[in-house]
Amino acid sequence: MTQTPLRLLKGTFDILILRTLSWGPAHGYAISRWIRQSSGDDLRIEEGALYPALRRLEERGLVASVWATSDTGREARVYQLTDAGERAMRAEVTEWQRYVAAFARVLAARPTEGLA
Repeated sequence: MTQTPLRLLKGTFDILILRTLSWGPAHGYAISRWIRQSSGDDLRIEEGALYPALRRLEERGLVASVWATSDTGREARVYQLTDAGERAMRAEVTEWQRYVAAFARVLAARPTEGLA
């Protein structure tokens, strides 16, 4: 049975892009493909959302881009994490790890008494 891809929560897309770029420079399609593959196909990034997000991150100084030749021989904009982007990514990853752990604790909790 094929599952529907998960919807990204507001505010989660930037951290996924920054984390992807922490592994090295990449063009837009490679970023999208890495997120999809590393999530086991649960997260799929639409082009219409990816490139505006990359521009926004670039305007904030978290990523930089240059034109380069891709693996297929085409010209493509390649994005890489800046030092500020690296710091922001590390802070966001720490915050998300806390969030996920707290969420997991709530989902696993059993009441010791009635809630009322």
